[in-house]
Amino acid sequence: MRDTRRTRLGLGLLLLAGFVLITVDAQGDKPGEHGPLAQARTAAASLFGPVERTADSATRDVGSVFDGWGHSSADQTRIKALQTQVDSLKGEVETSAQDRSRAVQLDSLEKITALGGLNVVPAQLVALAPSQDGSWTATLDAGSRDGVATDQTVLTGAGLVGRIASVGPSTSTVLLAVDPDSVIGVRLSGSGPIGTAVGQDVDTLRVQFFDPQLKLAVGQPVLTLGTADASTSVPGVPVGVISKVVDTPGQLTRTVLVTPYVDGATVDTVGIVVQPVRTDPRDAMLQPGGH
Repeated sequence: MRDTRRTRLGLGLLLLAGFVLITVDAQGDKPGEHGPLAQARTAAASLFGPVERTADSATRDVGSVFDGWGHSSADQTRIKALQTQVDSLKGEVETSAQDRSRAVQLDSLEKITALGGLNVVPAQLVALAPSQDGSWTATLDAGSRDGVATDQTVLTGAGLVGRIASVGPSTSTVLLAVDPDSVIGVRLSGSGPIGTAVGQDVDTLRVQFFDPQLKLAVGQPVLTLGTADASTSVPGVPVGVISKVVDTPGQLTRTVLVTPYVDGATVDTVGIVVQPVRTDPRDAMLQPGGH
């Protein structure tokens, strides 16, 4: 708007009118009377009321913005404090969950070793990684100081994990049963035909049985062959279940694919057999239902 004489005069008149109305309004009418300026006040209220309300609203909005900034800063501090508490509680929950999981695994391990008459050193997996040459290994937190030696059998409450490949004073490395370099003597449950199991991939063992006429079916359990009086080749440890019978016409062996009972990626608590078993437990370590 240009600052002209007419504009200044208009603003002056508006200010004067407002002053007069305010004065009259301050004096007020007598009760029950409508003074000569009552209608003028009403009209002025209609004219200036929206302006006043707008200005008041704008003032409140600006105030709320600054007030909001103050609350936002305080809220951020409180949010950070609450987040710290939440993180702490989550850590406690996760730790409790891990402890419960380990307790369940230890209980399962104790049951299977009791059934098999095995003397084991419990250990926890601290690292699991395939090496660059393609072998699958895991590091355990038990070593020679705990009575661990190379070639000892490693198992969980579910079954076979592998064998000890190397040992240090306080740690050891287990070669997983699914490793391509792992060769395990195995047998079928029950009747006991024997064969060899070789790792094919992280989820599969390839087993060859020496009887070409052997009747095989999906779902049959496979256990370690082993020999009594040897902690390096423990008999009767559950290995896995036949998932596929491979068609091999004309060959002198029967081939099957076996899904291991133990998932190497989820192993946490294991037992390392440190003393030989006195007798072959046969199928005693198989859980009800075939595992």
